[in-house]
Amino acid sequence: LLNPTSLRMLFLGFAAGLPILLIFSTLSVWLFKAGVNRATITLFSWVGFAYSFKFIWTPIVDNLKLPILGKLGHRRSWLLLSQLMIILSLIFISFTDPKTSLLCTAIGAIFIAFSSATQDIVLDAFRIESASKKLQGALSSMYLTGYRIAMIVAGAGSLWIASFLGTEIYNQKVWQQVYQIMALLMLFGVLTVFYSSEPKIKRNIEKKSNQKIKFF
Repeated sequence: LLNPTSLRMLFLGFAAGLPILLIFSTLSVWLFKAGVNRATITLFSWVGFAYSFKFIWTPIVDNLKLPILGKLGHRRSWLLLSQLMIILSLIFISFTDPKTSLLCTAIGAIFIAFSSATQDIVLDAFRIESASKKLQGALSSMYLTGYRIAMIVAGAGSLWIASFLGTEIYNQKVWQQVYQIMALLMLFGVLTVFYSSEPKIKRNIEKKSNQKIKFF
């Protein structure tokens, strides 16, 4: 468990588990405090379909080489891109107010879900390719540990921050600070990507523009 690869997986697991509750329970509390009716709050749970249907764009993530970030390696570049997308989405949703612009809040939640689901795709492949079968159990354990810690931080932790910063009266700036703090915590994942090595897996990616990428 103290293997450097396992420790890095702890922080990557943290980055994976952080966004999920920010679009479910934590967001539900925010919407409720903003006076959004329960029926509409329930509809926001539909953004979770991004996790169920991520297999649709998995072949793209697995085969498409990114133009600029590709210098980091295939897995690391996609991992960094998805994490930056999560950070930007969290910042975007933090500036929305569901009390006056519910549609913008919904768009922010969709972006977070899509980016988080993409990160999960890359992390699953990155974890498997980063070590031998002998270490897969340790990597999986550390990943799940980081994931669960992040869920506590994004769930109970974010609500504690909101309670500490705000009052019983709804204040959008309180939730703005909460989501921006969560975006800041995503930097743990970003830094881990830079301190990680690209898996040494030979990839056969079609580079010619006049030919189609072979997904299957």
